[in-house]
Amino acid sequence: MRIGVFHFPTDYGIGIAELARALEDRGFESLFVCEHTHIPTSRRSPFPGGGALPKRYAHTHDPFVALSFAAAATRRLLLGTGICLVPQHDPIVTAKSVASLDLLSGGRFLFGIGAGWNAEEMENHGTRFETRFQVMRERVLAMKALWTREEAEFHGRFVDFDPVWCWPKPAQRPHPPILLGGETDHTLRRVVAFCDGWIPRAGRGDFDPQDAMARLRRAAEAAGRDPASLPVTVFRGPTEPAALAAYREAGIARVLLDVPDLDRDAVLRLLDGYVPLLAAAGG
Repeated sequence: MRIGVFHFPTDYGIGIAELARALEDRGFESLFVCEHTHIPTSRRSPFPGGGALPKRYAHTHDPFVALSFAAAATRRLLLGTGICLVPQHDPIVTAKSVASLDLLSGGRFLFGIGAGWNAEEMENHGTRFETRFQVMRERVLAMKALWTREEAEFHGRFVDFDPVWCWPKPAQRPHPPILLGGETDHTLRRVVAFCDGWIPRAGRGDFDPQDAMARLRRAAEAAGRDPASLPVTVFRGPTEPAALAAYREAGIARVLLDVPDLDRDAVLRLLDGYVPLLAAAGG
């Protein structure tokens, strides 16, 4: 099992390039960055975590720009979006960003995706909350066409374009892994329908890795997919060695630990405290 981190890259916290170098130097596998394009001031959509919305949500760098800096500062570290809010992105522009980052990083990109929870935020991008999952699906399928075909076209309800040329193509074939976030059975059906992996959140101690793997296995087999081809990345994983061992034994592929939006010195101290967990995870 591999250990990475997730982080909100902000304009006031540790620099993304320094964080990436520190992770690679300490032996972490991956860096996933969170995203919000902006935060509407209305606050009509309640924060899923409860209480006031943390400051970092309104201060994140663009994920593809941030990961480009991280890629340039490292050689082996995997680079992921955790998650990219696909309903808020033009699929042609995003396909080019993904392909460019994957190619320039030497095939190190992992495309974590989701539909989002902030209705006002996605409405500002022209997406209705009620259809966000349908929009996400069509945009992912359209991007797959752009990555894999010399002349790509797509005709759907939300995405529609005639044959186009779009380069570069990603370094990874047929494209970078697409990992879908969420915990519901609906999420699992989407994972097995058009994705390459699953990113459930560990939550507040109620995540059962054995149950999660069993649910994924049932969904994959029902869809005629090999469960082994759909690795599981757990978001906000535990920091106790015994819990990590249970995740490894269940077959979890990757655990992402939280690196908060703190200054350089605080983050580096936190990473040093996480290092012993690498051995506990066996990765």
